[in-house]
Amino acid sequence: MSSFQIFTPKEITSLRHAGKILAECLELMGSLVAPGITTKELDRAAEEFIRKHDGATPAFMGYHGYPATLCTSVNEQCVHGLPGDRVLEEGDIISTDCGVLYNDLFTDACRTYGVGNISKDAKHLLTVTEQALKDAVGVIKAGTKVGDISATVQGTVEGAGLSIVSALTGHGLGKTLHQFPDVPNYGEKGTGPKLPANTIIAVEPIVCTGKDGIKEADDNWTITTKDGSLSAHFEHTLLVLENGVEIIA
Repeated sequence: MSSFQIFTPKEITSLRHAGKILAECLELMGSLVAPGITTKELDRAAEEFIRKHDGATPAFMGYHGYPATLCTSVNEQCVHGLPGDRVLEEGDIISTDCGVLYNDLFTDACRTYGVGNISKDAKHLLTVTEQALKDAVGVIKAGTKVGDISATVQGTVEGAGLSIVSALTGHGLGKTLHQFPDVPNYGEKGTGPKLPANTIIAVEPIVCTGKDGIKEADDNWTITTKDGSLSAHFEHTLLVLENGVEIIA
């Protein structure tokens, strides 16, 4: 699909329902993140929470063969961290990326949490990455160009002395989890496709404290910073409106 998917009022109602489940799931993850818990335990709790809502299923499970509900990316891991026996330790940071599938429509969101007391650098990373997402949300409405979002994220991140992980982007979603358009976290204002009303996009700043550059781990899923620096990831599913935007999840 190389055009925007426009959603009907009925589909938007379904997306809002899925988004509410997803937002509550990520809040639950935040309450569970603590020294001593394993990433597998977080994953199990997320799956149970989503499935207890009638008709809702974990969007990531089985997607391209992905075996879990959550992506649990710790410290230098940027995205797609596989849940397992890893025990979270004081001072870690963890990105909990999740999706809910409901009525054949996908939602996708992520939050990064500190585990106990975290370093000043880690706090700065989380604050700036979340602010970049807020700033991006602030420029979105029908007629906004994708480059306006990209430039806003880049300006916030680089203005705070941090680096964009440029290989990883936001995206359209709806009938599929990843579809047109790509939404890079760097770019020039006034460039790229123009957003129509009633489309859905995922905007997701992925930021690191070191230099831009990634590598894939041996598990063929987890992507880490090339230099081992800390990475954070915040993401919303957003509904574009005529005069603004609605946070779906």
